[in-house]
Amino acid sequence: MAKVSILIPSRNEIFLTKTIEDVLSNAWGEIEVIVNIDEAWPEKIIDDHRVIYLHPDSPMGMRAGINSCVSKSTGEYLLKIDAHCMFDYGFDELLQNDMQDNWIVIPRRHSLDPLTWSIAQNGKSGRDYHYLCFPDPNKDHDWGIHGVEWPERSRQRANDPKYDIDDTPSFQGSCWFMKRTWFTDFLKGMNEHGYGTFSQEPQEIGMKTWLGGGEIKVNKKTWYAHLHKGKQFGRMYRASQREIVEGHNYSAWYWSTNQWKDRVHDLKWFVEKFSPLPTWPIDWEKQINNFWPKYGKDHNYV
Repeated sequence: MAKVSILIPSRNEIFLTKTIEDVLSNAWGEIEVIVNIDEAWPEKIIDDHRVIYLHPDSPMGMRAGINSCVSKSTGEYLLKIDAHCMFDYGFDELLQNDMQDNWIVIPRRHSLDPLTWSIAQNGKSGRDYHYLCFPDPNKDHDWGIHGVEWPERSRQRANDPKYDIDDTPSFQGSCWFMKRTWFTDFLKGMNEHGYGTFSQEPQEIGMKTWLGGGEIKVNKKTWYAHLHKGKQFGRMYRASQREIVEGHNYSAWYWSTNQWKDRVHDLKWFVEKFSPLPTWPIDWEKQINNFWPKYGKDHNYV
């Protein structure tokens, strides 16, 4: 099996060390763990030749933190994870067993109980599919094209082995697996232009993959558990509400109006591939054409 570089962008994470220890104990093959410490050092530094800590002079944000980790990586594969995750035994090789060069693969996601470091008994499990919601300027908060959990599809395809490796329109962003060359040569890293430092990570790399001729898969043969931090444990990265909203709206404009020049498919192909997509109206093309091109011009995106 090939070497896997595990990337952990982090800022003031209380479960970072536990996550690193979990990864080291559950990997079967050769790995390296590259951690970007965006602000305060953790209380415990793990003394292991497989762990590399990066600490920029000033906080750089999540997107740049991912790029920084990738720049130091040497593995054939990349596994990006949040700093509050637990993994299946052998996750690194189980992901490689069902993999193609132009895929992004997401292991099955469970909820993490961080205090017992186990799958949460009262949390959601088997959170396998996400759809992209319609970019609607009538939304209260932002108008973005977000990855939203798709529990109906998760239930429908839960126990059929033919769906163990299956297409998913989008994903959460707390964990993804891909060839290093797909990230560096095809996706060309995480872009901060328009998105800001934090927003729309899975939308950028996911839409580039689908519209660029690749595929996104959920792999139900292995899993990870992720902590939704919420109010109890606080947020990791800090970004202004304005920056987040602007990043979401920029992404909605960019992808709904087919701005990416390297695409081999348009948005219409994507919507039809997964139709019917929740929240997408029958006249979605008309609604997009009535708003988003003008929005881009008004904000000097074009």
